[in-house]
Amino acid sequence: MLRGSPERELAAWWEAEAEAEAEAEAEAATAAKAQAAKEQVRVDPGAAGEPERKAAEEQPKEPTPGPHRTAEEGDARISPRPPPALPVFRPKPAPAQGLCPQGKSGSKGRSCKRSSGQSDEYCSPRPVTVDSSKARTSLDALKISIRQLKWKEFPFGRRLPCDIYWHGVSFHDSDIFSGQVNKFPGMTEMVRKITLSRAVRIMQNLFPEEYNFYPRSWILPDEFQLFAAQVQMVKDGDPSWKPTFIVKPDSGCQGDGIYLIKDPSDIRLAGTLQSRPAVVQEYICKPLLIDKLKFDIRLYVLLKSLDPLEIYIAKEGLSRFCTEPYQEPNPKNLHHIFMHLTNYSLNIHSGKFVHSDSTSTGSKRTFSSILCRLSSKGVDIKKVWSDIISLVIKTVIALTPELKVFYQSDIPAGRPGPTCFQILGFDILLMKNLKPILLEVNANPSMRIEHEQELSPGVFENVPSLVDEEVKVAVIRDTLRLMDPLKKKRGNQSQQLLATKENPSDSELAGNTNPEAHLPSICLKQVFPKYAKQFNYLRLVDRMANLFIRFLGIKGTMKLGPTGFRTFIRNCKLSSSSLSMAAVDILYIDITRRWNSMTMDQRDSEGDFLKSHSDQWACPSHSASQSQCFPVRLPSFSAPVSQCR
Repeated sequence: MLRGSPERELAAWWEAEAEAEAEAEAEAATAAKAQAAKEQVRVDPGAAGEPERKAAEEQPKEPTPGPHRTAEEGDARISPRPPPALPVFRPKPAPAQGLCPQGKSGSKGRSCKRSSGQSDEYCSPRPVTVDSSKARTSLDALKISIRQLKWKEFPFGRRLPCDIYWHGVSFHDSDIFSGQVNKFPGMTEMVRKITLSRAVRIMQNLFPEEYNFYPRSWILPDEFQLFAAQVQMVKDGDPSWKPTFIVKPDSGCQGDGIYLIKDPSDIRLAGTLQSRPAVVQEYICKPLLIDKLKFDIRLYVLLKSLDPLEIYIAKEGLSRFCTEPYQEPNPKNLHHIFMHLTNYSLNIHSGKFVHSDSTSTGSKRTFSSILCRLSSKGVDIKKVWSDIISLVIKTVIALTPELKVFYQSDIPAGRPGPTCFQILGFDILLMKNLKPILLEVNANPSMRIEHEQELSPGVFENVPSLVDEEVKVAVIRDTLRLMDPLKKKRGNQSQQLLATKENPSDSELAGNTNPEAHLPSICLKQVFPKYAKQFNYLRLVDRMANLFIRFLGIKGTMKLGPTGFRTFIRNCKLSSSSLSMAAVDILYIDITRRWNSMTMDQRDSEGDFLKSHSDQWACPSHSASQSQCFPVRLPSFSAPVSQCR
């Protein structure tokens, strides 16, 4: 690749990926057509010259006149021969569903669209219906996407079921019993800062080298004493260590309530912290800077399916910049939020925030513009992307176990309910050495395509943001394309249309009947199961969740009963001389006591009964620290769980 042309280099990389996937799809389509042609020859011997002659030779000779006999069973297998003077009658194939003869309508209420140069017409199926009545702030981008797809929007809902329901907050925005909804039950609870930290902590204890992309975290106020003791222990061993920590409220958003500290004693234990749990993390003091400014990356990730797991990453994202030049934290600048916090909702109120219609300048830019700039300096952007993809897959793997429990609680197997998908916002920070660090995951990333502009003090106006529109509309539109419930039906109709033609033209074979021909290529790249072989070994807790659900006993519940717990231990051969069934009963009582002692808010923030189950099973002895007992028990724990599926 040429140096000095980073845009072409980045585009060429994505094009190469797309071409490889397109070639694989083309080969599969060619093989399918060849197989279909073989089956047609077997069914219709007269479809080709040689089989026709062979079939003619196999016809029985005309019998000599004789006494009349009744038809016998074997006669049914002999094709009747017409008189020599009459032409062979070949009935025309019946029109396939969705097809109609030229000039006629296939069915009432359906219009036919004629392709140029075609003798037949394609009856387009009904458009996909989308209920946008609960879309909230993503409504504008959703409307544009639906219009580009030529689907039908119902902005005020509909009495009849829709194909897709677009919720703005959570799965429970409305009662849905069919179709697809763009939220998973439990996702909002799972990506809160405390729950996410606990989920990643379990994986860090199991696979410490694989999950070092998440800063070390402590839960406040529960783990304040542990936090203070561990910090003091490190300081005693290394007096030169001068750390900085960042405190984030559990349910906070848009930078609300975040502040930096240099010592545990600086934490504001009085007042709101007791009633508003938080997470304290090590602060990344050496981030990558561009134009002397700190920035983070908002990447959009589509969780298309939970079981089987399907993950897509948008090829384009947003880079959000601070508005004050960065300096490493010190007592004088700890409170400079425009220097340390990249949140758009905070920096928008800075007098130095730069609105720009260019994707490569201003306080909000596209991620590809950052990659192009890094590439021009010799950075291996493929390695950067590879590390980010790995971070995303590992994070989703950490979240899926409890998400499955939430899902079966709201949509038990065998009962009517919608299928789910969700767009997540991953906030990622690049360190100076280009290592990606996960800051947080957003269940409801902003999909607004405008920003507020202050016309006069206290007077604001919504102004379109071209950068937001370019990125967010593509993400929503292509998410809908991937979730299109009628895509398979349209594909079958296209194949049926081509099957009725003896010699389809090249334009028809190229997909003239494809309703997405006018759209750009999909901006979402599949990363799982595409790279499943590299990451499946990390799904230990995920398999444990499958067992947990199997032994729940009552559909729709999230709490494992004592009988189910004993069955789980027994079937997975986890009981031994060191862990008797009596000890199992005591372990269950401890888990239940911890669960029952929580308030409803604590259960939401700390996760479901599976989380208590996982934590307690990993560390049944309270005399050992969690970081010590998990690796010790892993060899004896992972093998039986892997076998008991």
